Parts: sequence; C-alpha cells; structure tokens
Amino acid sequence: MKILVINAGSSSLKYQLIDMESEKVLAKGNCERIGIGGGIFGYKTADGREKKLSVEMKDHTEAFRQVTQALVDSQVGVIKDLSEVSAIGHRIVQGGARFSKSVLIDDEVIAAVEKLIPLAPLHNSACVEGIRACRKVFGKVPEVAVFDTAFHSTMPQKAYMFAIPYEYYEKYHIRRYGFHGTSHRYVSQKCAELMGKPLSEIKMITCHLGNGSSIAAIKDGKVVDTSMGLTPLDGFMMGTRTGTLDPSVVTFIEEKEHLSPEEMSDVLNKKSGLLGISGISSDDRDVTAAAEKGEPRAILAHEMLVYQIQKFIGAYAAAMNGCDAIVFTAGLGENQWHHRQNVCNGLTYLGVKVSEELNQQMLHGKGGRISAPERRTGHRARHQSDRGGALTPASGKSFEIIKRQAAFCCLPFFIRRGDENSARPKRHGQLESMVGAFGGAVPFHDIVVPEQQGDAPDCGKTHQGIDDPADDFRLTAERPGNDVELENSDRAPVDSADDQ
Repeated sequence: MKILVINAGSSSLKYQLIDMESEKVLAKGNCERIGIGGGIFGYKTADGREKKLSVEMKDHTEAFRQVTQALVDSQVGVIKDLSEVSAIGHRIVQGGARFSKSVLIDDEVIAAVEKLIPLAPLHNSACVEGIRACRKVFGKVPEVAVFDTAFHSTMPQKAYMFAIPYEYYEKYHIRRYGFHGTSHRYVSQKCAELMGKPLSEIKMITCHLGNGSSIAAIKDGKVVDTSMGLTPLDGFMMGTRTGTLDPSVVTFIEEKEHLSPEEMSDVLNKKSGLLGISGISSDDRDVTAAAEKGEPRAILAHEMLVYQIQKFIGAYAAAMNGCDAIVFTAGLGENQWHHRQNVCNGLTYLGVKVSEELNQQMLHGKGGRISAPERRTGHRARHQSDRGGALTPASGKSFEIIKRQAAFCCLPFFIRRGDENSARPKRHGQLESMVGAFGGAVPFHDIVVPEQQGDAPDCGKTHQGIDDPADDFRLTAERPGNDVELENSDRAPVDSADDQ
C-alpha cells in the first residue's frame, strides 16, 4: 500500500509518497511559489534521484500534476501508474471545535473546513484547494483529513477558555485550540508503550521543541492543557515567535512605532523569539554557536527558553497533580542535548536526574539510557492510576531516553473499504498517515521515562508553520503510532484541529 501525504500552504505544496509495507519514504518534494510567478518544483527519491524545475504553477491543481508526472517519470519515477496510490492524507491545520478525529473526506467535510477558514485563513483555505486539486488529478482515491488541533479537543472548558467577554467566544469561537496534535498524540502512545503501561494510567508532559514549539499535559490519554492557544503564537518563545506576553505590550509597541495590526503581527510572529532576543538567527544551531563563543544575547536567549520550558512543565505537573514521564520531540528536543540537560537540571524537585555524558550520546536516532548511574535499593514500585494514587518521580530514580526518527509527526488512521457496502470504509490494516506538520521529515522523539521505586513519595499562529524538517527517508517498523479508526458508525468522525 502506498500513501501520498500532502501539506498544502497558500503558495506551496509539500508532499511525500510512503510505501507502508516497507515503511519507507519513496519520494518527497515541494512545489513553491504557486500562483505568484517564479514557480519552483522540487522532487527527490530515496535513492538520491532528483528533479528540480522552474515552472509556472497557477494553482494547486497544476502543482499536483507536476507531482504526479514526477512520480511516474521514466527517469526519476518510483511508481509505474497512479493507480498504485491507495490513499491520500491531508494535513489540516485548524479543525476548530468540530473535528476531534481524522475523517474520510467528502463534500460535507470540505464545507466544514471552509467554514473554519477565519481561524486559519492562510492554511485552511490552502488545504481546501489542495483537496480539490487532488480530486481533479486522482479521481476517487480515498482522501483523509488529519487535523493538528484534534488531539487537544479533550481539554476541559476551564483550560481552553480565555478570560475575555464570553460573547467573543460565542460570536467568533475565540478559545485555546492547541497545535502539534499529531506529534503529541503519537509520542504519548509511544511513551505508554515504552513504559509497558496503559495510557490511561499515566500522567505525562510532552514537549515538542522545534522552530515552532508546544507543550501538552496528558492525563489518562487525554489532553488536560497545552501551551499554544487560538494560534501557534501562544506558549513559550520559539524561533521567531514571542510566546505568551502581556497584551499591553502589543498595543504599546503599536502606538509607539505607529504599526498596523498586520505589521504588529509580523513583529510577533516573524521577528521575535530566539531571533529577536539573540539578534543572530531563528535557527537554534546558530544561536548555540554564538552562545558557545560567549555572545551575551545568545546566552540570554537560551536562558529564557530553558526557563520558560521549565515553567510550563512545572505548571502542567501541578495541573495533573503529578507527572510520570516527560517526552522531548522535534528538532530541538531530539538533537539539542544541552537544552534537554538544562531543562532537566531544573526539575530535580520532580526527581529528574540525568547523566550529561549519556545525554550527549542521544542524537540523530541513537537511543539509550541517560539516567545518572546510581545504587538502587528496595523494590521497584509500580505506577498506579489516580484511583490508586499516582507516583511522581522521586529523587534518585532512573530515567530512560528513547529516541527514534519518523518521516512525519504522524496520526495513523484506518481506511475501511471493500465492504459489502462499498460506500462504507472497511478496516484494512494500519494506514499510518504520516500527515504531521512537515516541511520534509520531522525528527522524532526523546522520551524521558521515570522508573518508579519503592520509596517514591506518593503524590497523587499567527498562522505560521510550526514544525521542523529533517531529511530522513526512513520510517521504523516498530512505530505503530496511534490508531484512529474511522468511527462506527463507519462514518467520518467530526471534531477539532489545530496548528501553525
């Protein structure tokens, strides 16, 4: 089974073709400058064959035709015929309060996504264009929408509401939606698997740290709170985004600098964060290099970043009344070992104790234990659910960091087809839809898992892209991901989405 995954932007279209049997990315690329002139089509196969063209693409349909031509090209193609594509997955940024699961796309779903365009004008409109373009090119191939916001739809109202006049929530649906849901969902399930415990018995904090970053508190498999809000601008500082700040800062700068709302949005989303503080770059590798040379503003940017991450972890441990595991994922979370180290060094009150030597070895897919070696006494206590009294990590516990890479942050789904009622999708094995927020491949996760011991104390956007690409064509077989069945009903479930 081969699946084409799509991330459509306002003037771009990123794509990957994945062979689900071998779990390999066969080909991937990007269509740039769609509809604005000077178009560029890029294509690369797993074995290194490439195609790059300067070609005008007036709309997403023409972009898809470039993609399909390359996939079956006699020189660089990876399939013989388009009929080999079994399904298409679309990443949808904003699902609002309506979409809480992945859905099989039909006319009703398209109309619903269109109604949510005001919440993500650049992204959702492009997604709709991408879906319609796919229909024109591929015909009746099953298409699935995977929503960035969906996983966060379990947040209680006390967490997702803002303390503004209630009428704005009623009129404009202004609330916290959260983003990076596909990533948070996957790593939470993988973390439970690695701990050998049901997700329903674990309190964990998942940290998606990249150029766009978010943290989620997950209790009993459900999101309790998450750092991104109405847009991906909220939370802690990122590559170019401010994260949370006093709203009066916005009006003050607007007044003093005589900025329009659009110009102010540009400042907050594209000129702030690591870039704004360091004055060097939004790329943390550049900031790290400057910090190592003693550049004061680069050092300050890193101190602020670590401090803010620690605050969110502390707040979410409080929100859940405990924490059993901490997960690090995405580009910074996987590869910037010093950020993991510095964050964890400030979490000793949760019992986190990490070996710097071992931590430095955990890069680029290498896995292993990062706990500081120590003598262990007493029997190992078992994690318990809230009903039995959850155990928080105590000082002296062992932590394990498990790392792996995936082609995308993924929210797997099932396609049901071939049933006696052909209109109803039939379970046909796992279709791991690698439809996360991608600009290429997204480096996957480092998971810090506390191993409880017997003497442990009892404690009970604005609309910008958010993920970090890597250049990896590998998928690992031991990554089953999250199974999201098209619900029974056998109807497409309706819920919420999020992101960028």
